[in-house]
Amino acid sequence: MTVSAVHPAQPPAPGDVAAELRDVHIGFRSGRDVTPVVRGVGLRLRRGRVLALVGESGSGKSLTSLALIGLLPPGAEVTSGSVVLDGADTGGFSARRWREARGDRVAMIFQDPMAALNPGFAVGRQIAEPFRRRLRLRRREARERAVALMREVGIADAESRYGDHPHEFSGGMRQRAVIAMALALGPSVLLADEPTTALDVTVQAQILRLLARRQQEADLATLLVSHDLGVVARVAQDVAVMYAGRIVERGPLDDVYTRPSHPYTLGLLEAMPDARDGGRLKPIKGVPPDPRRPPGGCAFHPRCPFATDVCRDEDPPLAEDGDRAVACHHADEVTASRETEEPR
Repeated sequence: MTVSAVHPAQPPAPGDVAAELRDVHIGFRSGRDVTPVVRGVGLRLRRGRVLALVGESGSGKSLTSLALIGLLPPGAEVTSGSVVLDGADTGGFSARRWREARGDRVAMIFQDPMAALNPGFAVGRQIAEPFRRRLRLRRREARERAVALMREVGIADAESRYGDHPHEFSGGMRQRAVIAMALALGPSVLLADEPTTALDVTVQAQILRLLARRQQEADLATLLVSHDLGVVARVAQDVAVMYAGRIVERGPLDDVYTRPSHPYTLGLLEAMPDARDGGRLKPIKGVPPDPRRPPGGCAFHPRCPFATDVCRDEDPPLAEDGDRAVACHHADEVTASRETEEPR
């Protein structure tokens, strides 16, 4: 497998952190019982960079991103840890303060644009709404800004399409409209949850180029949630790998992709089809654990080819080493196996 991407040569200074998760735990409450689904996640989103959060469905990626915008589903709650936006701990945010933060501090692009757009209102009107409600612009001014934004995100004939409804837009155009809505108030943090999953390959590439361009122009701190490592390689500079509600590996994308240190990361990379060998892939055996009945020790050990007795007995800590971090008892062995692997 080969991955190509162009990334900035120099990372931003530590002061450029726009959002941060500090040892965040999230659980679903049922009466007095709480089922933990996100366990001790720590992430920093830096201005001008894209951090990709990757892993299989059910790993906790979407809940982690929703915690950053205060939109956890009913029954879910942050049980410990801190969510910080622009230096402010959101733990004490009221519903009103969260509403104020959404849009101009943090915004989100959801996977399904039809779920984000109101089918009963014109698309242009929905893009103009933040300008009317938050900036108190007159109707004409809000329309002008919305049309300009529609043009910026690549919606052709924006002026004439302002009054069209969501069902009159293609899937790619709807996603562009949702991106326009997210960028309307100039947020410092952008969350994108599987933003291209429902699109065909050609439209997917267009949307990814749009996101990359806007992210760089606006110096956004972006969290991209995805299960597609190919998509991640095209836009991200940093990557965090999540398994069973926990970060198991983190670091610069190029380094993690070429020198993975966790067997789950290695498995995800090997599961990507390679055109050079006919598109064959090597799936990860087994299934993710049930959060209500997690295995002892390392959560990945039932599926791990490197597992030994210590993996079944002890859950490894996330060990930091500069800008890399990994939670594995056999990290050196995993890295060595990748380095000595014959090119496919």
